[in-house]
Amino acid sequence: MVDSDSHVDGGRDGISRRRFVQAAGASGVAVGLAGCISGGDGGSGSDGPIDTEAPTEDVTVRWAADTRLSDNADAVQQALYDAGLPENITVEFIAGSQVTDNRQQQYQQWLSAGREEPTLLMMDSGWTIPFIVREQLQNLSTALPDDLISTVEEEYFGASVETAKNPGSGDMFGIPLFPDFPTMQYRKDLFREAGYSDSDFETWATESMQWQEFSQAVAEVRDATDTEHGFTFQADIYEGLSCCDFNEFMTSWGGAFFGEHENLFGPVGDRPITIEEDAVLESIRMVRSFIHGSDAENTLDGYEQISPEAVLQWTEEPSRAPFMNGNVVAHRNWPYSINAAGAEDAFGEDLGVMPIPYGIPASEAQYEGTGGPVAALGGWHLTMNPSAPDLQKRAALQVFQTITQEDFQLNMFGITGWIPPRPSLLSSDEAAEVPVTGRYVEQLRVAGENAVPRPVTEVWPQQSGPVAERVNAAYAGDSSPEDAMAELASTLQEIEDNA
Repeated sequence: MVDSDSHVDGGRDGISRRRFVQAAGASGVAVGLAGCISGGDGGSGSDGPIDTEAPTEDVTVRWAADTRLSDNADAVQQALYDAGLPENITVEFIAGSQVTDNRQQQYQQWLSAGREEPTLLMMDSGWTIPFIVREQLQNLSTALPDDLISTVEEEYFGASVETAKNPGSGDMFGIPLFPDFPTMQYRKDLFREAGYSDSDFETWATESMQWQEFSQAVAEVRDATDTEHGFTFQADIYEGLSCCDFNEFMTSWGGAFFGEHENLFGPVGDRPITIEEDAVLESIRMVRSFIHGSDAENTLDGYEQISPEAVLQWTEEPSRAPFMNGNVVAHRNWPYSINAAGAEDAFGEDLGVMPIPYGIPASEAQYEGTGGPVAALGGWHLTMNPSAPDLQKRAALQVFQTITQEDFQLNMFGITGWIPPRPSLLSSDEAAEVPVTGRYVEQLRVAGENAVPRPVTEVWPQQSGPVAERVNAAYAGDSSPEDAMAELASTLQEIEDNA
């Protein structure tokens, strides 16, 4: 899964061109609750008030998470205590599947069954809203202090916050733990061998290049260095293609699923479906050029063949392996890959990072928030099980308070590589001092300013599969871009109409 003043190439003027990123502030949030706040009427967790006074007895809160937390359980628990969590509260981390779809299914089983445990659930920002609209999560807007909710709304990445809210009421059902922004990771040593210099790398760090220039440069470096592959990414039939890689390619050309980005979260059934437009088709032709070369059908002149056909079967880890093995010039992936590839026993400071390239400048795009170097929004939220016992809920509220502390967020950046959810923190000295990833905070800042969410409505789980299937078919050449997108548009419309 970031100042407002950064300028990136392509005519984008930072935060003013994005309605998704809120202005960053510097104020902290006081830890400490008192009194009793009603559960309100915001969801299935509204079966009674939550006593917001911190419990005095020893209590354990179970937190469904991933291996990054469970593997660092002691360090994370200490980071919570250092940030103000009462020491009578112990957090137990339950490691779930690393495959996000499997975690989603597990949570659905637990919450549908009304299980009391776990109390806290770490949820992908891409599928939190479906749980919210099914009324399966605790309403935090009515359980947490107004000043804390306001701080999150005003100081966090706006795109992340929107994916934790009920699209209708605006109530918050999750607190962002960290956003995730993909970048283009590349080998500086190979570029140097082909004649590029540090001045090029410094420019690319915040001013991305257009896809055509990128393909030509990567092809040049691949050929000059006898490297096996030029550019690798993820185009298997899975959520990562529909939400992220395709979303980025399409949006960077000015295309969109549903027209203006204000339609991303609905209203379902009352928004235009725009994936048959030329901008979307051009993005598909570009990717086909990367994979099949510009002499193949439905491709673009001037775009080099730089990607293996294997990308059509690759998710994140299979696509990362050739890059880590030294066989790839440039690789699109998430920040965890930066941490691994930039380690001293890997490429070290020879790892270069730049924002995702783009098809057309933002100034030429039809829809606000498209064009320019966009990055698909990833990341995870912390949510509460509405069926948890009252004692665990009281303790969980203290955990929510603690995770909003700046010290905790900076500590987690160092412990797990989680990007702080506050844009302001990426400009801090503390963030820059974090090993490996701290070298690339400027690149992550630009990616965050240009993040585009997936259209995470209640029907997105039904729409995501068909998107991935038809896009993969178009990339592979099993279907023309026009036919694939016409068929997809019909499927999306049917799902919207039957919602």
